[in-house]
Amino acid sequence: MPSGPTRVAVLFGGDSPEREVSLSSGRALCSALEGAGFLVEPLEADSPRRMLEMTGRSDADVFFIALHGSWGEDGRIQAALELMGKVYTGSGATACALAMDKRASKALFTADGVPTPRALCLFPGDRVSGAAEGKAADALKRWARIVIKPSGCGSTVGVTIVSSQAEVEEALSLAFSFDSAVLVEEYIPGREITVTVWEEREETSLLPVIQIEPRQGFYDYQAKYTPGQTEYLCPAPLAPVERERVAGAAVAAHRSLGCRVFSRVDMRLTREGHPYVLEVNTVPGMTATSLVPRSAAAMGWGFDELARRIVRSSMELRSAGTGPLTRR
Repeated sequence: MPSGPTRVAVLFGGDSPEREVSLSSGRALCSALEGAGFLVEPLEADSPRRMLEMTGRSDADVFFIALHGSWGEDGRIQAALELMGKVYTGSGATACALAMDKRASKALFTADGVPTPRALCLFPGDRVSGAAEGKAADALKRWARIVIKPSGCGSTVGVTIVSSQAEVEEALSLAFSFDSAVLVEEYIPGREITVTVWEEREETSLLPVIQIEPRQGFYDYQAKYTPGQTEYLCPAPLAPVERERVAGAAVAAHRSLGCRVFSRVDMRLTREGHPYVLEVNTVPGMTATSLVPRSAAAMGWGFDELARRIVRSSMELRSAGTGPLTRR
């Protein structure tokens, strides 16, 4: 640990479809980290090359990753920082890559017994041959409703809930416009919840669960980032048995991918009280009103305190020599 004030470089911006979300996270974090007593160096760039150049020149003690989408959550910036010998926040490169690729994470969840909706993956060859529409239509017949989404995007970018055959073609076109791999997933009726898994001093715990209630439609990009479009219940009204199941699924998903320090696990909870993991976010949104800070606030942690804990836990993890590249 540094003897003087800790110097924190905040990486944000990028060139992914989630750039605007990253800019909001980065600016909010810079303010929060300054409030927590750190010396802050904002590193905002609009391309991976520029970000790597700025990172290489920086002598910060730790790099706080607030990049969303590609080159933020997909493990590449984490791998680059490791090659440079830099300390950074959150999960390692492998965990981030696995979490960002919904196809890969779903395969691991299934292998590790983590409850997750059934799904199939479509590729460019399926699109060119015309097989994509047929496969999605068959999935719709089997599962009544399906979710079509890019395999490697966050913030609900390119996601459509499909209830009829007439919606399949447009949903596939949208998803393929964002990624070359598209997931067709069984839609799970029920409540939408999100859980922050927290690691500190080798102890794993959960922050209060949030139940998400969009005022109309589903929890898409607009509902997430438009004020007043969604109601958040924190802590979520869960029965004791539901709380136990949710906790077990969240920690299992976090460990299945090898996540460290913290992650946000998104789920559906059926009427019968059974959770299904949709995805794990290794670099979740970090504005004062984002989901992880909301959950931390219910614990009594201000945004400054949350940012401080992430930095300290990340530095302790790396200084202890714990390998971030392996699944546990």
